[in-house]
Amino acid sequence: KVTASSENFHVGENDENQDRGNWSKKSDYLLSMVGYAVGLGNVWRFPYLTYNNGGGAFLIPYAIMLALAGLPLFFLECSLGQFASLGPVSVWRILPLFQGVGITMVLISIFVTIYYNVIIGYSLYYMFASFQSELPWKNCSSWSDSNCSRTPIVTHCNVSIHGTEMQVNMSWVHANNFTCINGSEVYQPGQLPSEQYWNKVALQRSNGMDETGEIVWYLALCLLLAWIIVGAALFKGIKSSGKVVYFTALFPYVVLLILLIRGATLEGASKGISYYIGAQSNFTKLSEAEVWKDAATQIFYSLSVAWGGLVALSSYNKFNNNCFSDAIVVCLTNCLTSVFAGFAIFSILGHMAHISGQEVSQVVKSGFDLAFIAYPEALAQLPG
Repeated sequence: KVTASSENFHVGENDENQDRGNWSKKSDYLLSMVGYAVGLGNVWRFPYLTYNNGGGAFLIPYAIMLALAGLPLFFLECSLGQFASLGPVSVWRILPLFQGVGITMVLISIFVTIYYNVIIGYSLYYMFASFQSELPWKNCSSWSDSNCSRTPIVTHCNVSIHGTEMQVNMSWVHANNFTCINGSEVYQPGQLPSEQYWNKVALQRSNGMDETGEIVWYLALCLLLAWIIVGAALFKGIKSSGKVVYFTALFPYVVLLILLIRGATLEGASKGISYYIGAQSNFTKLSEAEVWKDAATQIFYSLSVAWGGLVALSSYNKFNNNCFSDAIVVCLTNCLTSVFAGFAIFSILGHMAHISGQEVSQVVKSGFDLAFIAYPEALAQLPG
Protein backbone atom coordinates (compact mmCIF):
# COMPACT_ATOMS: atom_id res chain seq x y z
CA LYS A 1 0.00 0.00 0.00
CA VAL A 2 1.31 3.43 -0.94
CA THR A 3 -0.04 6.52 0.76
CA ALA A 4 0.96 10.18 0.49
CA SER A 5 -1.00 12.86 2.23
CA SER A 6 -0.99 16.56 2.96
CA GLU A 7 -3.65 19.19 3.50
CA ASN A 8 -4.57 19.26 -0.21
CA PHE A 9 -3.14 15.98 -1.49
CA HIS A 10 -4.20 12.46 -0.63
CA VAL A 11 -4.00 9.28 -2.61
CA GLY A 12 -3.80 5.60 -1.66
CA GLU A 13 -4.56 2.11 -2.80
CA ASN A 14 -8.10 2.25 -1.45
CA ASP A 15 -8.71 5.89 -2.37
CA GLU A 16 -12.36 6.53 -3.11
CA ASN A 17 -11.66 9.66 -5.17
CA GLN A 18 -14.71 10.26 -7.37
CA ASP A 19 -12.55 11.23 -10.36
CA ARG A 20 -10.98 7.78 -10.59
CA GLY A 21 -12.12 5.34 -13.25
CA ASN A 22 -14.01 7.92 -15.29
CA TRP A 23 -13.09 6.04 -18.48
CA SER A 24 -16.11 3.88 -19.22
CA LYS A 25 -13.87 1.29 -20.91
CA LYS A 26 -10.15 0.54 -20.92
CA SER A 27 -10.26 0.86 -24.71
CA ASP A 28 -11.47 4.49 -24.37
CA TYR A 29 -8.33 5.30 -22.39
CA LEU A 30 -5.92 3.44 -24.67
CA LEU A 31 -7.42 4.93 -27.82
CA SER A 32 -7.32 8.41 -26.25
CA MET A 33 -3.63 7.91 -25.44
CA VAL A 34 -2.93 6.63 -28.95
CA GLY A 35 -4.94 9.49 -30.44
CA TYR A 36 -3.01 11.98 -28.29
CA ALA A 37 0.43 10.54 -29.08
CA VAL A 38 -0.14 9.55 -32.72
CA GLY A 39 -0.73 12.61 -34.86
CA LEU A 40 0.69 14.98 -37.40
CA GLY A 41 4.22 14.38 -36.12
CA ASN A 42 4.00 10.78 -37.28
CA VAL A 43 2.43 11.60 -40.61
CA TRP A 44 4.70 14.42 -41.81
CA ARG A 45 7.47 15.15 -39.31
CA PHE A 46 8.90 11.65 -39.00
CA PRO A 47 9.00 10.97 -42.77
CA TYR A 48 10.62 14.39 -43.28
CA LEU A 49 13.32 13.75 -40.66
CA THR A 50 13.94 10.31 -42.15
CA TYR A 51 14.13 11.92 -45.60
CA ASN A 52 16.57 14.53 -44.27
CA ASN A 53 18.78 12.23 -42.18
CA GLY A 54 19.87 9.43 -44.47
CA GLY A 55 16.69 7.44 -45.02
CA GLY A 56 16.49 4.08 -43.24
CA ALA A 57 19.64 4.83 -41.25
CA PHE A 58 17.56 7.23 -39.15
CA LEU A 59 15.53 4.32 -37.77
CA ILE A 60 18.53 3.18 -35.70
CA PRO A 61 18.92 6.30 -33.50
CA TYR A 62 15.12 6.61 -33.46
CA ALA A 63 14.70 3.14 -31.90
CA ILE A 64 17.53 3.73 -29.42
CA MET A 65 16.07 7.06 -28.28
CA LEU A 66 12.66 5.41 -27.86
CA ALA A 67 14.17 2.82 -25.49
CA LEU A 68 16.43 5.20 -23.54
CA ALA A 69 14.32 8.37 -23.35
CA GLY A 70 10.80 8.06 -24.76
CA LEU A 71 9.40 4.98 -23.01
CA PRO A 72 10.78 5.73 -19.50
CA LEU A 73 9.48 9.31 -19.55
CA PHE A 74 6.12 8.24 -20.99
CA PHE A 75 5.75 5.68 -18.18
CA LEU A 76 6.81 8.27 -15.59
CA GLU A 77 4.11 10.74 -16.64
CA CYS A 78 1.40 8.07 -16.83
CA SER A 79 2.38 6.82 -13.37
CA LEU A 80 2.37 10.32 -11.91
CA GLY A 81 -1.07 11.20 -13.28
CA GLN A 82 -2.59 7.87 -12.26
CA PHE A 83 -1.07 7.92 -8.76
CA ALA A 84 -2.14 11.47 -7.95
CA SER A 85 -5.40 11.62 -9.94
CA LEU A 86 -4.55 15.26 -10.65
CA GLY A 87 -3.74 17.35 -13.71
CA PRO A 88 -0.27 18.59 -14.77
CA VAL A 89 -0.35 21.73 -12.57
CA SER A 90 -1.94 20.35 -9.37
CA VAL A 91 0.06 17.11 -9.46
CA TRP A 92 3.21 18.98 -8.42
CA ARG A 93 1.79 19.54 -4.95
CA ILE A 94 3.69 16.31 -4.37
CA LEU A 95 6.86 18.43 -4.66
CA PRO A 96 6.03 22.17 -4.69
CA LEU A 97 9.55 23.05 -5.84
CA PHE A 98 8.63 21.65 -9.31
CA GLN A 99 5.24 23.36 -9.65
CA GLY A 100 6.71 25.54 -12.41
CA VAL A 101 7.20 22.37 -14.48
CA GLY A 102 3.43 21.83 -14.58
CA ILE A 103 2.76 25.44 -15.54
CA THR A 104 5.37 25.19 -18.32
CA MET A 105 3.70 21.98 -19.59
CA VAL A 106 0.43 23.86 -20.00
CA LEU A 107 2.16 26.78 -21.76
CA ILE A 108 3.84 24.36 -24.19
CA SER A 109 0.47 22.76 -24.92
CA ILE A 110 -1.00 26.21 -25.66
CA PHE A 111 1.76 27.05 -28.14
CA VAL A 112 1.59 23.66 -29.84
CA THR A 113 -2.21 23.78 -30.07
CA ILE A 114 -2.08 27.16 -31.79
CA TYR A 115 0.14 26.02 -34.64
CA TYR A 116 -1.24 22.46 -34.84
CA ASN A 117 -4.67 23.87 -35.55
CA VAL A 118 -3.19 25.93 -38.39
CA ILE A 119 -1.99 22.68 -39.98
CA ILE A 120 -5.41 21.09 -39.37
CA GLY A 121 -6.91 24.17 -41.05
CA TYR A 122 -4.77 23.42 -44.14
CA SER A 123 -6.00 19.82 -44.03
CA LEU A 124 -9.62 20.93 -43.89
CA TYR A 125 -9.03 23.20 -46.88
CA TYR A 126 -7.69 20.25 -48.89
CA MET A 127 -10.67 18.15 -47.82
CA PHE A 128 -13.11 20.76 -49.14
CA ALA A 129 -11.03 21.34 -52.30
CA SER A 130 -11.16 17.62 -53.07
CA PHE A 131 -14.96 17.61 -53.49
CA GLN A 132 -14.59 17.98 -57.26
CA SER A 133 -14.88 15.55 -60.13
CA GLU A 134 -11.17 16.10 -60.82
CA LEU A 135 -8.77 17.15 -58.08
CA PRO A 136 -7.63 20.74 -58.76
CA TRP A 137 -3.94 19.85 -58.26
CA LYS A 138 -4.00 16.89 -60.64
CA ASN A 139 -2.94 18.93 -63.68
CA CYS A 140 -1.36 22.31 -64.38
CA SER A 141 -3.98 25.05 -64.67
CA SER A 142 -4.42 28.82 -64.88
CA TRP A 143 -2.68 29.28 -61.50
CA SER A 144 0.49 27.48 -62.61
CA ASP A 145 3.57 28.89 -64.33
CA SER A 146 5.86 27.62 -67.10
CA ASN A 147 7.79 25.38 -64.70
CA CYS A 148 4.69 23.30 -63.93
CA SER A 149 4.98 19.88 -65.53
CA ARG A 150 4.47 16.21 -64.72
CA THR A 151 7.48 15.30 -66.89
CA PRO A 152 11.00 16.77 -67.18
CA ILE A 153 11.01 20.02 -69.23
CA VAL A 154 13.21 20.33 -72.33
CA THR A 155 15.20 23.57 -72.01
CA HIS A 156 17.77 23.21 -74.84
CA CYS A 157 18.46 20.96 -77.76
CA ASN A 158 20.70 20.75 -80.84
CA VAL A 159 19.44 21.84 -84.26
CA SER A 160 21.06 21.71 -87.67
CA ILE A 161 21.53 25.17 -89.27
CA HIS A 162 23.04 25.09 -92.77
CA GLY A 163 24.72 21.79 -91.97
CA THR A 164 26.14 23.04 -88.65
CA GLU A 165 24.89 21.55 -85.40
CA MET A 166 24.18 24.15 -82.69
CA GLN A 167 22.64 24.05 -79.21
CA VAL A 168 19.81 26.55 -78.76
CA ASN A 169 17.02 27.08 -76.20
CA MET A 170 13.55 25.73 -76.85
CA SER A 171 11.88 29.13 -77.18
CA TRP A 172 14.15 29.87 -80.17
CA VAL A 173 13.36 26.43 -81.66
CA HIS A 174 9.62 27.06 -81.46
CA ALA A 175 9.89 30.66 -82.70
CA ASN A 176 11.82 29.60 -85.83
CA ASN A 177 9.99 26.33 -86.50
CA PHE A 178 13.09 24.15 -86.17
CA THR A 179 13.15 20.52 -85.06
CA CYS A 180 15.44 19.14 -82.35
CA ILE A 181 17.96 16.49 -83.34
CA ASN A 182 16.89 13.24 -81.67
CA GLY A 183 18.73 12.53 -78.43
CA SER A 184 20.14 16.05 -78.07
CA GLU A 185 17.52 17.37 -75.66
CA VAL A 186 18.63 18.89 -72.34
CA TYR A 187 16.11 18.44 -69.54
CA GLN A 188 15.43 20.16 -66.23
CA PRO A 189 13.03 18.81 -63.58
CA GLY A 190 9.59 20.43 -63.60
CA GLN A 191 7.51 21.36 -60.57
CA LEU A 192 4.60 19.00 -60.06
CA PRO A 193 1.10 20.55 -60.09
CA SER A 194 0.58 19.45 -56.46
CA GLU A 195 3.63 21.49 -55.40
CA GLN A 196 2.59 24.63 -57.27
CA TYR A 197 -1.01 24.29 -56.04
CA TRP A 198 0.25 24.19 -52.44
CA ASN A 199 2.37 27.31 -52.85
CA LYS A 200 0.26 29.39 -55.22
CA VAL A 201 -3.34 28.47 -54.36
CA ALA A 202 -3.55 26.90 -50.90
CA LEU A 203 -0.99 29.11 -49.13
CA GLN A 204 -0.70 32.00 -51.59
CA ARG A 205 2.88 32.09 -50.33
CA SER A 206 4.55 35.51 -50.36
CA ASN A 207 8.13 36.16 -51.44
CA GLY A 208 9.47 36.38 -47.89
CA MET A 209 8.90 37.21 -44.23
CA ASP A 210 8.94 40.92 -45.06
CA GLU A 211 5.76 40.40 -47.15
CA THR A 212 2.91 39.21 -44.96
CA GLY A 213 0.41 39.27 -47.80
CA GLU A 214 -3.35 39.46 -47.38
CA ILE A 215 -5.46 37.24 -45.14
CA VAL A 216 -6.52 34.20 -47.18
CA TRP A 217 -10.20 34.12 -46.30
CA TYR A 218 -10.81 30.43 -46.99
CA LEU A 219 -7.85 29.42 -44.80
CA ALA A 220 -9.13 31.72 -42.04
CA LEU A 221 -12.55 30.01 -42.17
CA CYS A 222 -10.92 26.57 -42.14
CA LEU A 223 -8.90 27.59 -39.07
CA LEU A 224 -12.10 28.74 -37.34
CA LEU A 225 -13.72 25.40 -38.17
CA ALA A 226 -10.71 23.55 -36.75
CA TRP A 227 -11.12 25.35 -33.42
CA ILE A 228 -14.88 24.64 -33.40
CA ILE A 229 -14.20 20.92 -33.96
CA VAL A 230 -11.69 20.86 -31.10
CA GLY A 231 -14.17 22.63 -28.83
CA ALA A 232 -16.95 20.17 -29.76
CA ALA A 233 -14.67 17.17 -29.13
CA LEU A 234 -13.77 18.43 -25.65
CA PHE A 235 -17.17 19.87 -24.73
CA LYS A 236 -17.91 17.26 -22.06
CA GLY A 237 -14.35 16.37 -21.14
CA ILE A 238 -13.35 12.72 -21.40
CA LYS A 239 -17.00 11.66 -21.79
CA SER A 240 -17.02 13.20 -25.26
CA SER A 241 -13.33 12.95 -26.19
CA GLY A 242 -13.30 9.25 -25.20
CA LYS A 243 -15.90 8.59 -27.92
CA VAL A 244 -14.46 10.95 -30.55
CA VAL A 245 -11.15 9.06 -30.53
CA TYR A 246 -12.82 5.94 -31.91
CA PHE A 247 -12.89 7.88 -35.18
CA THR A 248 -9.92 10.23 -34.85
CA ALA A 249 -7.49 7.51 -33.70
CA LEU A 250 -8.57 4.74 -36.10
CA PHE A 251 -9.57 6.46 -39.34
CA PRO A 252 -6.02 7.74 -40.14
CA TYR A 253 -4.85 4.12 -40.30
CA VAL A 254 -7.50 3.37 -42.91
CA VAL A 255 -6.36 6.35 -45.01
CA LEU A 256 -2.66 5.48 -44.61
CA LEU A 257 -3.35 1.89 -45.68
CA ILE A 258 -5.19 3.08 -48.80
CA LEU A 259 -2.35 5.47 -49.68
CA LEU A 260 0.29 2.79 -49.04
CA ILE A 261 -1.45 0.25 -51.30
CA ARG A 262 -1.89 2.85 -54.04
CA GLY A 263 1.62 4.24 -53.59
CA ALA A 264 3.20 0.79 -53.79
CA THR A 265 1.53 0.15 -57.17
CA LEU A 266 2.81 3.40 -58.75
CA GLU A 267 5.75 3.39 -61.14
CA GLY A 268 8.99 4.30 -59.34
CA ALA A 269 7.66 3.41 -55.86
CA SER A 270 10.51 0.95 -55.29
CA LYS A 271 12.96 3.82 -55.71
CA GLY A 272 11.37 5.66 -52.79
CA ILE A 273 11.15 2.56 -50.57
CA SER A 274 14.82 1.83 -51.33
CA TYR A 275 15.71 5.31 -50.13
CA TYR A 276 13.56 4.91 -47.03
CA ILE A 277 14.77 1.53 -45.86
CA GLY A 278 17.12 -0.09 -48.34
CA ALA A 279 20.23 0.22 -50.43
CA GLN A 280 20.01 4.00 -50.78
CA SER A 281 20.03 4.62 -46.99
CA ASN A 282 22.97 6.80 -45.99
CA PHE A 283 24.53 5.16 -42.92
CA THR A 284 27.40 7.67 -42.80
CA LYS A 285 24.83 10.08 -41.33
CA LEU A 286 25.00 8.12 -38.06
CA SER A 287 28.32 9.81 -37.30
CA GLU A 288 26.60 13.23 -37.19
CA ALA A 289 25.38 14.50 -33.82
CA GLU A 290 22.52 16.35 -35.57
CA VAL A 291 20.93 13.05 -36.59
CA TRP A 292 20.87 11.77 -33.00
CA LYS A 293 19.50 15.11 -31.81
CA ASP A 294 16.72 14.92 -34.41
CA ALA A 295 15.89 11.35 -33.31
CA ALA A 296 15.60 12.39 -29.66
CA THR A 297 13.56 15.47 -30.56
CA GLN A 298 11.18 13.39 -32.67
CA ILE A 299 10.65 10.86 -29.86
CA PHE A 300 9.70 13.66 -27.45
CA TYR A 301 7.59 15.30 -30.14
CA SER A 302 5.68 12.25 -31.34
CA LEU A 303 5.06 10.73 -27.88
CA SER A 304 3.94 14.18 -26.62
CA VAL A 305 6.11 13.77 -23.54
CA ALA A 306 6.29 16.75 -21.13
CA TRP A 307 3.24 18.52 -22.61
CA GLY A 308 0.95 17.67 -19.70
CA GLY A 309 -1.61 15.72 -21.71
CA LEU A 310 -0.33 12.31 -20.57
CA VAL A 311 -0.65 13.33 -16.92
CA ALA A 312 -4.16 14.70 -17.52
CA LEU A 313 -5.43 11.61 -19.37
CA SER A 314 -3.84 9.18 -16.90
CA SER A 315 -5.37 11.05 -13.95
CA TYR A 316 -8.77 9.53 -14.84
CA ASN A 317 -7.50 5.95 -14.48
CA LYS A 318 -8.25 3.60 -11.63
CA PHE A 319 -5.46 3.52 -9.07
CA ASN A 320 -4.54 -0.12 -9.77
CA ASN A 321 -4.50 0.16 -13.57
CA ASN A 322 -1.40 -1.39 -15.15
CA CYS A 323 0.01 1.78 -16.69
CA PHE A 324 3.34 0.08 -17.45
CA SER A 325 1.80 -2.20 -20.08
CA ASP A 326 -0.27 0.74 -21.34
CA ALA A 327 2.91 2.79 -21.83
CA ILE A 328 4.56 -0.01 -23.82
CA VAL A 329 1.49 -0.52 -26.03
CA VAL A 330 1.04 3.20 -26.77
CA CYS A 331 4.76 3.87 -27.39
CA LEU A 332 5.15 0.91 -29.75
CA THR A 333 1.91 1.78 -31.56
CA ASN A 334 3.08 5.37 -31.95
CA CYS A 335 6.51 4.50 -33.33
CA LEU A 336 5.25 1.74 -35.63
CA THR A 337 2.71 4.23 -37.00
CA SER A 338 5.60 6.56 -37.85
CA VAL A 339 7.38 3.77 -39.72
CA PHE A 340 4.13 2.75 -41.45
CA ALA A 341 3.46 6.34 -42.56
CA GLY A 342 7.03 6.46 -43.86
CA PHE A 343 6.35 3.56 -46.23
CA ALA A 344 3.23 5.33 -47.54
CA ILE A 345 4.94 8.67 -48.15
CA PHE A 346 8.21 7.31 -49.58
CA SER A 347 6.43 5.10 -52.12
CA ILE A 348 4.75 8.30 -53.34
CA LEU A 349 8.05 10.24 -53.30
CA GLY A 350 9.62 7.48 -55.42
CA HIS A 351 6.86 7.95 -58.00
CA MET A 352 7.25 11.74 -57.90
CA ALA A 353 11.01 11.40 -58.42
CA HIS A 354 10.39 9.00 -61.32
CA ILE A 355 8.02 11.25 -63.25
CA SER A 356 9.94 14.48 -62.57
CA GLY A 357 13.36 13.07 -63.44
CA GLN A 358 14.89 13.83 -60.02
CA GLU A 359 16.47 11.87 -57.20
CA VAL A 360 14.24 11.05 -54.23
CA SER A 361 16.35 13.32 -52.03
CA GLN A 362 15.62 16.28 -54.33
CA VAL A 363 11.85 16.01 -54.78
CA VAL A 364 10.70 18.08 -51.79
CA LYS A 365 12.78 20.66 -49.99
CA SER A 366 11.21 21.33 -46.58
CA GLY A 367 9.14 20.14 -43.56
CA PHE A 368 5.41 19.72 -43.67
CA ASP A 369 5.46 20.78 -47.33
CA LEU A 370 6.39 17.14 -47.81
CA ALA A 371 3.00 16.00 -46.53
CA PHE A 372 0.96 18.67 -48.31
CA ILE A 373 2.64 17.87 -51.63
CA ALA A 374 3.17 14.11 -51.44
CA TYR A 375 -0.20 13.08 -49.97
CA PRO A 376 -2.27 15.20 -52.39
CA GLU A 377 -0.14 13.76 -55.19
CA ALA A 378 -1.09 10.27 -54.01
CA LEU A 379 -4.77 11.24 -53.91
CA ALA A 380 -4.48 12.50 -57.49
CA GLN A 381 -3.38 9.01 -58.51
CA LEU A 382 -6.34 7.25 -56.92
CA PRO A 383 -9.09 6.09 -59.29
CA GLY A 384 -12.41 7.77 -58.55
